[in-house]
Amino acid sequence: MADDQNKQNQKKGQINIELDENVAQGIYSNLAIINHSQSEFILDFVSIMPGVPKSKVKSRIILTPQHAKRLLRALNDNIQRFEKAHGKVKEQEQPTMPLNFGPTGEA
Repeated sequence: MADDQNKQNQKKGQINIELDENVAQGIYSNLAIINHSQSEFILDFVSIMPGVPKSKVKSRIILTPQHAKRLLRALNDNIQRFEKAHGKVKEQEQPTMPLNFGPTGEA
């Protein structure tokens, strides 16, 4: 029975994606650091706390340039839909913080 369902999903061009319980919890991030090389974009997600001078990268995502562009479009589309439903997202001015973080964007 499950095999029949998988075959039907494949015929429709659908992908069966599982979400592990630990991954479903998510990781809070209030800072993203983006670097790139000729072949990839690296997104490092960090949670920084006021008054704490040191933080660790909580998650790193590596994307092809094509996928990074698709992600940009998807985020833009979702933000537009969110603002249409809930009102404009107000951006607060963030103080510039010096980041002494790893190498620059060349691999």
